[in-house]
Amino acid sequence: MNGVNKTLYIPLYGKSYVSKKGIILADQKAEQIWEAEGFALKGKSKSKWLAYYMGTRSAVFDEWLRQQMVNAPNAVVIHIGCGMDGRCIRVGTENHKWYDVDFPEVIGERKRYYAESNNYKMIEGDARDCDWLTAIKEKKTAIVVMEGVSMYLTVGEMQRLTNSLCNHFENLMLLVDAYTSFAAKMSKRRNPINDVGVTEVYGIDNPQSYQCEELAFVKEHTMIPQKYINELRGFERLLFAKLYAGNFSKKLYRLFEYKKK
Repeated sequence: MNGVNKTLYIPLYGKSYVSKKGIILADQKAEQIWEAEGFALKGKSKSKWLAYYMGTRSAVFDEWLRQQMVNAPNAVVIHIGCGMDGRCIRVGTENHKWYDVDFPEVIGERKRYYAESNNYKMIEGDARDCDWLTAIKEKKTAIVVMEGVSMYLTVGEMQRLTNSLCNHFENLMLLVDAYTSFAAKMSKRRNPINDVGVTEVYGIDNPQSYQCEELAFVKEHTMIPQKYINELRGFERLLFAKLYAGNFSKKLYRLFEYKKK
């Protein structure tokens, strides 16, 4: 796998770590894959603080997605840049058609651990090239999540993606996390993704940057809610809140919701 694809090991480790500790996120699939594969991470990539962040970020995405699925019972769910994530299991496909999308080599690895069904499909595709949308026959309503993906796409690539999604679906809800421009600059030297060979990332300071003609910014979400911080204890709770939930953190990471007009 190339450097960007290898970044999937970092959140996988984080979710496995918190799941084993019984906090923030229950993810037996992450535990299973991590134990079986034994990926080699080093440095900041294997920090427990980053693991807490990755677990919390995924829990926030899960929570938002569950609510959107209740609000739109006939929508399809699309997870762009799914990596080895077990969101389809944690949230459950229920009566929704669910599509996980990632690079061919990632989907190849993923199929060793996940089985397709009538409601769940895996699609080989690049977020920068939306030809993969032709594999999705549904056109009415889609709920799309992009977790840990936008920072590898330029603003122009993100706009082309959102425009393609809007052209394909009558209704669209999207949740995406993003680096700020400050975080993108810092990431050249001080980001755990450097440990897997990635140095080129992108950030935005205005959520309208990802909009297209038909897609509107709805609101910004809290990346690290207090209820998840409270699952840690003592010093760890205090330090995690300071590192990942304070004002400094907002200068680095943001979480935006969009909806088709």
